[in-house]
Amino acid sequence: MKYKELEKNIQKILHENMQHGIQEIVELLQQRINHYSWVGIYVIKCDMLHIGPWAGENATEHVEIPVGKGICGSAAKTGKIEIVSNVHADKRYLSCFISMKSEIVIPIKYENIVVGEIDIDSDEEDAFTKQDALFLENIADMLGQHIHKL
Repeated sequence: MKYKELEKNIQKILHENMQHGIQEIVELLQQRINHYSWVGIYVIKCDMLHIGPWAGENATEHVEIPVGKGICGSAAKTGKIEIVSNVHADKRYLSCFISMKSEIVIPIKYENIVVGEIDIDSDEEDAFTKQDALFLENIADMLGQHIHKL
């Protein structure tokens, strides 16, 4: 499935089923894009990232991450996209799964404030491109309208 087609499907999911739509979205992303091995949404509350809906083979042990800690916490603190092509070479990486090799984290903003993030891990090294970042930034923009309510 192409990125544009996925974007349309995600818009439709959010419009039709806001309550359970976010879980459907992480499942759709994880199932339809081969290099998205694990997809999760974190929500910020009291300077902590809290795991929300996720899809992948296993749950992560990192259900809470302080803002500023790790790759996820760094993205939440700076509000900037983090693309790490080799997580094992990045000192900030909080190891979740030994098979994961790269990660992308996209902040989710509402009214220019980071309210959460999309965290995607891949079992492929150097898996994420600028196209992934642009696509996921669009998804984050859509999610921002809904995540701030959680």
